[in-house]
Amino acid sequence: MKELDFIKAISQEIGDEFIGDDCAYIKDLGIVISQDSLVENIHFRRDWYSSFQLGYKSAAVNISDILASGAMPAYMSIALSLTNDIDDNFIKEFYRGAKSVSKNIKITGGDITGSKQGLMISITAIGKTTGRNISSRKNALPGYAIITKGMHGSSAAGLNELLTGGNNKALILSHISPVLEFDFSKEISENVKEKYAMMDSSDGLADALFKIAEAGNVTAEIDYNSVPHLDCVTKEQVLYGGEDYKLVACVPENALQKINNYVKIGKIKEFDGSRVRINDFVINDYDSIKSFNHFSG
Repeated sequence: MKELDFIKAISQEIGDEFIGDDCAYIKDLGIVISQDSLVENIHFRRDWYSSFQLGYKSAAVNISDILASGAMPAYMSIALSLTNDIDDNFIKEFYRGAKSVSKNIKITGGDITGSKQGLMISITAIGKTTGRNISSRKNALPGYAIITKGMHGSSAAGLNELLTGGNNKALILSHISPVLEFDFSKEISENVKEKYAMMDSSDGLADALFKIAEAGNVTAEIDYNSVPHLDCVTKEQVLYGGEDYKLVACVPENALQKINNYVKIGKIKEFDGSRVRINDFVINDYDSIKSFNHFSG
C-alpha cells in the first residue's frame, strides 16, 4: 500500500474538507496548518547532520508547506521521540537550528518522549493568512503560466554525494540545509488576486506537477530546458529527486507582471489525455513517477 492509498482511506473516514493540499486552510480562524514527521534512517541519517542542521532541516520541511499555501509562517510545535544517547547539547543545538529558519516564527512548545527505534521528529506549523491569497493545487486553469524559482535537482544530487562518499560540499548543503522561498511565496500570495495553484517540490518537480494537474483535471506542459538546474545534475534528479523545497506555481498570465525573479517553465492546458507533458515525454499515471515511497521495501 502506498501513501496515497492511506490518504484516500483517511478521507473516506473523516471527510475531505481539509484533505487535498499539504496545508489545511481553517478559514474561520484565518490560519493554515501543516504537520510532517521525520524518522531516523528513513528521512535522515544522523551521521550526515549536525544537531543544528537537523533542527534546521526538520523545521524547513514543515515551513515549506506553509509557504506553498501562500500563508505567512508564524508558529511551530515540536515533538521529539529521543533515544538514550541524545544529550542536552543535542537538544539545544537542534532548537537553535529550528529557530534559525526564520526569526519571525515562534516555537510554542511540543512534546518529548523516549524511543527505542531511532530519533523521531514531528512538527506542526501554523501560518497566518491575513492579507494573503491562499493557494490550492486544484486551482490551476487552462492558460495559466507555470513558474518556479531556484535550482531543481540539487538536493537529490547532494543526497547521491552522501550515499557514494562524494565531496561536492555545495550539493550536500543543498540537501542538508535547503533554502526556502519566503519572498516568492509572499509576492505571489499578496499580488495574485485570482485563484492560483502552488506546491513545493518536496517529493520532486514531476510529483508536484502531476498532483496539480490531476487536482484541476488539466494538463501541465513543461519545457525541460527552461527548468533551472545545475549542469552537474541529471534529468532524473531534476524531475524526480525531491527535497529541494522550491515552489511551483500556476498563475494567470496577466499576473506575471506583478511578480519578480521567477522562471516560466510551462503552461496549463485543457486536459488532452496526459497529466504532465515534458517536451515529448508524457506522464499519465502517478505510479510511473519515480517518487519516494515511504512504505516500499
